[in-house]
Amino acid sequence: MHPHRILGLDGFSRGWVAVAIEGDRRSISFPADIATALASAFTRAAIDIPIGMTDDGTRACDLLARDKLAPHRSRVFTGARRWLWENYTDPDEANLEATRRGQPRASRQLWHLGRKIMEVDAFVRAHRDRDIREAHPELVFLRLNGAPLPSKKTEQGARLRRDLLVAAGFASIDDWLTHARRGTGAKPDDVLDACAVALAARDGAGCVPEGEPPRDAHEVAMQIWF
Repeated sequence: MHPHRILGLDGFSRGWVAVAIEGDRRSISFPADIATALASAFTRAAIDIPIGMTDDGTRACDLLARDKLAPHRSRVFTGARRWLWENYTDPDEANLEATRRGQPRASRQLWHLGRKIMEVDAFVRAHRDRDIREAHPELVFLRLNGAPLPSKKTEQGARLRRDLLVAAGFASIDDWLTHARRGTGAKPDDVLDACAVALAARDGAGCVPEGEPPRDAHEVAMQIWF
């Protein structure tokens, strides 16, 4: 009998950081795409990317997650919309259309996530039998720490997140942050975030909104786990 295989995924420029938890065993890999990352059997996967989108980019889960992370609300991206990337290749043209529709403009940061957002969207819609959830690493770190954390971009913030993950059983984290990721293009905070969303997938400790999630026009759940 195989132990449950739990996955946490965080995107970076060249692909995905994939952290697997199987019983007491932890492993890390750097697959180029979601199909490769999720090719092997798994019990549950959590991904740090918007899953489920509305036409105007407003989602209850984002607003609730922002409230939980106050005063650091900006750590939650908002505004993902399929039509942005289905219809446009130029962010300025997409934003002109957003303005015409009376919707918020897409930030450059959100725009550049578009390829990954649409990659995950297509996979989730094609594999509805799989347990693939949206998770947010900052909500996981908040749960583990019990109080707001300094920015992950600071030395103190990165160290605190690393310490929380060691306490959560990631004994190899220092090797992953240095040797394992060398040459992959993944940054240290990508590794930390992938570990955090793996814990969200394993623990399912909480979600926003709670209960039965709202679903989008394609019947995809819009709910963020931590």
